[in-house]
Amino acid sequence: MVRSGVLGREAIVVGSGMGGLVAARVLADHFERVTVLERDALDEASVPRPGVAQGKHLHALLAGGQRVLDELFPGFTGDLDRAGAVRLTVGLDLRVERPGFDPFPCRDLGFVSSSATRPRLEGCMRRRVESLDNVRLEPPETTIGVDLGYSSAVFDIPDGAPREWKGVMHLPRAPETSRSGLMMPVEGRRWMLALGGRHDEHPPGDEAGLREYAASLRTPTIADAIGPARRVGEVERFRFPESRNRHYDRLEAFPRGLVPIGDAICRFNPVFGQGLSVAALEARALGRVLAAAADGEGTLDGAWRPFFRAVVDIVDTPWALAVVPDFVFPRTTGERPADLETSLRFGAALSRAMARHADIHKLTGEVQHLLRPRSALMAPHAIERVMAEMTASHGPAVDWRAGASVLPRPAKRRGAPGDTTGR
Repeated sequence: MVRSGVLGREAIVVGSGMGGLVAARVLADHFERVTVLERDALDEASVPRPGVAQGKHLHALLAGGQRVLDELFPGFTGDLDRAGAVRLTVGLDLRVERPGFDPFPCRDLGFVSSSATRPRLEGCMRRRVESLDNVRLEPPETTIGVDLGYSSAVFDIPDGAPREWKGVMHLPRAPETSRSGLMMPVEGRRWMLALGGRHDEHPPGDEAGLREYAASLRTPTIADAIGPARRVGEVERFRFPESRNRHYDRLEAFPRGLVPIGDAICRFNPVFGQGLSVAALEARALGRVLAAAADGEGTLDGAWRPFFRAVVDIVDTPWALAVVPDFVFPRTTGERPADLETSLRFGAALSRAMARHADIHKLTGEVQHLLRPRSALMAPHAIERVMAEMTASHGPAVDWRAGASVLPRPAKRRGAPGDTTGR
């Protein structure tokens, strides 16, 4: 590709929608390198993605826009044809019904346009942009489809509320049901209640339905507690389609002066409440990297390398504890870990060991609260007690909250930032 005039070393495009892709194409003529940052997972499948709010709706590529795309990407109309787009002779192939003209006269106006779904059109564009030698889309991602829905409401804590606990966490008996609940005390002597479920078990958004859903849980604890309580405000609903982990540590280079953090790196299943704490841990890691650069141990331009390496270790424990257990539900999508069954058995045994031994309960609590890495569960005294539970049980029920995928993977030496072997 011939560059008409280099204006700088690198240009950053945020978003790989149609606007971002055509911008990347134009910028590629004037910058040595163009980086396109995209929060959604990008693959070969022509399916709608969360970042395009209207991706499932009708889109039209007018003839003027199509001609521009043919100029920027010679032969682009042919790409659309091969992708299954339908060519329309403008004025002739579309029946137009106007008031007083049903239909309006049909005439061949002498030019054509193409009709395709937004994902198919965007996919053709993305393949063209990816073929440019100085443009890159990043980063690689791992996604786990959970289809979680939850409803939240605030209640005044009534007089006579139970004194033996301040909050309630109700875990489902998976995979038979995904219905769960978490009720926590908040300011103003109130409870904030969140009821959640997956797929066909999403909770409703009205008070009567919420109370009925609470009554359907395995125990009546939450339903009884809110029975006499007055609701404050509206019932709020939220849907979380998938967990997402972006592997920035695998990149060979990264734009100067740009550092993602929090959900921009990894978005966890919110039922575990880990996102806020992970963001804080990442911020602390960033501060340490910047302090080292200020002391002459590295440079600001290269700070992204040690930061992303630190993020891998930060994300490892919450990702395993919150995301991989989702695979106990058969309708969860994504790549299943090879050792899933062993991890589930280990997790169920760990739950029983927690109930039996206070020190194991404390250790696991520290791991779940991100005070210690999950490798702490491999301490000899913990392994001995968990293995005893595994041996004693012949068919344990799976505790999806505490249990799955706590076995650490065999350690791999980290390669250069471009190493894609993973961990």
